[in-house]
Amino acid sequence: MKNIIRLVYISLLISSCQQEKELPKEYINEDLELHQLSEHVWQHISFLNTEEWGKVPCNGMVVIDDGEAIIIDTPTDVKSTQLLYNWLTENDITIKGAVPTHFHIDCLGGLSYLHSKNVASYASNSTIQLAKENGFEAPQNGFTDTLTLQVDDHPVILKFKGSGHTKDNIVAYVPNDKVLFGGCIVKGKGWSKGNLADADTLSWANSIQNIKSDFNAIEVVIPGHGKVGNTELLDYTFELFK
Repeated sequence: MKNIIRLVYISLLISSCQQEKELPKEYINEDLELHQLSEHVWQHISFLNTEEWGKVPCNGMVVIDDGEAIIIDTPTDVKSTQLLYNWLTENDITIKGAVPTHFHIDCLGGLSYLHSKNVASYASNSTIQLAKENGFEAPQNGFTDTLTLQVDDHPVILKFKGSGHTKDNIVAYVPNDKVLFGGCIVKGKGWSKGNLADADTLSWANSIQNIKSDFNAIEVVIPGHGKVGNTELLDYTFELFK
């Protein structure tokens, strides 16, 4: 009996140690970077080669807790997305879902690879429609204005707060960590207005105000491109488009 109790104790101890496994705070590769921003949030950076701006770094977010993860915006292509997938699975993390925040390639360029690995995808109905119209891999599960996904016991709130960079751009907020992924509706400090081909420049500033009003406890802001900051990035973007 004592031996059985001892084996159970050892098993529970091993299980506890596995749950508390510390993930690497950074991963650096020429095609993908990962940087831990808070207890449960990592920024991923991949790269898009463009004619007008050259090699552009593109941000995404990964929310991780207790062996589960949700990816906000895929890396830009299959190669970089495979690197992210491998990093997560090699660290014993199950990917619960992926969420493109709008229909451009820098948000869903790796979606086909994730679908091939049976990773579920979510997006606004508008993003799904626009992805199909533009010949991109379309997300599988749609919502209208708001969707909340869970990473273990941590909510990830997905919301449409108005058009700007595109008419379908949403943001993702992790309230436990006070991290906002603004995506391309939020500009990195010093960045220009950028690609306005699908933009609604008249609504952009008002949409930024909506984001600030709805999420009033933000401490970290991840823009679509450029360095991570705080709510000053929202103010900077507002000034660009007011």
